[in-house]
Amino acid sequence: MESILRAAGKLLDVELSGPVDLGGSSRSTVVRCETAGGGTVIVKAFGNEPDSLRCFTAEAAALSLGIAGPKLLGVDPEAPLLVMEDLGNAPTLADVLLGSDPKAAESGLLAWARGLGRLAAESVHRRADLTRLRSQYDKGMAPWGDEPWIAQRATELLAQLEGAGIDAPPGLAEELAGIGTAGGEEYPAFTPGDTCPDNNLLTSEGLRLIDFEAASYQSVFLTAAYCRMPFSSCWCVFTLPAGLAAEIEQAYRAEVVGVYPALAEDEVWQAGMRQAVAVWTVDATARMLPRTAEDGPLHRTRRPVPTRRQLLRHRWEMASTLEEFPAFAETMRLLLREIAGSWDVARLPGYPAFENRGPSRPLRTPTDVPTSG
Repeated sequence: MESILRAAGKLLDVELSGPVDLGGSSRSTVVRCETAGGGTVIVKAFGNEPDSLRCFTAEAAALSLGIAGPKLLGVDPEAPLLVMEDLGNAPTLADVLLGSDPKAAESGLLAWARGLGRLAAESVHRRADLTRLRSQYDKGMAPWGDEPWIAQRATELLAQLEGAGIDAPPGLAEELAGIGTAGGEEYPAFTPGDTCPDNNLLTSEGLRLIDFEAASYQSVFLTAAYCRMPFSSCWCVFTLPAGLAAEIEQAYRAEVVGVYPALAEDEVWQAGMRQAVAVWTVDATARMLPRTAEDGPLHRTRRPVPTRRQLLRHRWEMASTLEEFPAFAETMRLLLREIAGSWDVARLPGYPAFENRGPSRPLRTPTDVPTSG
């Protein structure tokens, strides 16, 4: 910690003290520090392992882009570390979803969806800038966005089916190869990478995003799927009230149709969203199925939180309706029958904030979302 404070203080030419651990990860240490002038800053220091260095490059480049996240005050590529403005102790989207105020949870979700959509729209013409900034902070690791992660997860899923004694339906491998195109160049936009509820601060000035360790450009559908599923790769996953998932999805879509007019066509939008749901379901299955021999919570400390089995069953049920991918949908039904059929776990519950919400209201259709069909 002393070396981190010295490096960050030298970077800002100010003495830093009183570090408070904000809970980083195996890749980084995040602390709030006091400045000699009485203010505070956030210091994020990264390790020297390959994944840590990849995360440093992504975050340094993304924050330097200046279109989202806290203001970047300094970067030390040698340490490596970043110093950022302190956004304070505002609640996260996870806090309000796990709380007891349904209005705060709903407004938080809508702010999150609009904010992500606006960021995507504003970023479309900045991809070359991000590439240039990445080269400035390059540590020799390929960007997350360049990894063939969708194809890798598909290969893992096929191996897991074989290991579980489940015969893959004819045509599954071919369908998975086609589903993998959702990570391609169609409708790309910037994403922080980890858009989960605990990385979204609901401040008095509006939504502020944190954690850009996996920032990249990807299909807008892969981001929008977080509205529908919800939260495709996260721990804070419960069910949403009827209509609300569609409402936040429309809020995101309303922002991106301005830069990608084709997304106003329902046929285009729905096809892309279903493909993205399939991608994220393959991802969740490949990552978690090997760990379901014994069930356990999705987060080490946060409560309430669903279990791995609850989440996977929910994902499989949703994906089992994707009939444009018949082999994949049949695979989901096989997993529900052959694997989840023996799980003695409750169904995935609703978000705590909406438990006492009362009757569902009709879905509002925003006037600024053009539709067809």
